[in-house]
Amino acid sequence: MSPHAAPRSGFTAAEVPPPPRWAVRAAYASALSATVGFIPIHAIWALGIALWADERKFREWYAAGGGPYLLVLSGLALLAGILAVSLIRPWGLVFPSWTPFLAGRGVPRRTLAATAFAVAVFLLLYTLWAAVQTVGESEDDSIFSPWTVVYGIPQFLVWGIGLLIAAHSYRRRTSPGH
Repeated sequence: MSPHAAPRSGFTAAEVPPPPRWAVRAAYASALSATVGFIPIHAIWALGIALWADERKFREWYAAGGGPYLLVLSGLALLAGILAVSLIRPWGLVFPSWTPFLAGRGVPRRTLAATAFAVAVFLLLYTLWAAVQTVGESEDDSIFSPWTVVYGIPQFLVWGIGLLIAAHSYRRRTSPGH
């Protein structure tokens, strides 16, 4: 199916206006925050390296399943980065030719937009929760250095707000009668 044929989602890729520059910037900022901002430090911890962490508490936490947990989180962060970019790229409208069984079909726009909004809201709520936890946590309870929050909170805000902005643009551009 050509990109100009009517995909199953009810619109053609040619009918959808390109994303505005601000949405593109927001999507890429979100994707970079999810991948470059999140994955490297979590991969270091997943490998058992207690960087910016209390060595003893980290070892206990790691032995109780911390490593696999961090690998799963890193995989989810990669998916969130792909999700952010899909909101501004043509493959967020029509599945690319290399996708088995879906190639050339329209991406369900409501599903993509709802997923992006849900992930963004979750990230922002998690950021709020982490900030509250950090303020209320004593140094004796903390595994990681309190300074990780100085990096982590802004990084999560960029990730969540960027995804929210890109999802809003995607929904507007792909809604019937845009």
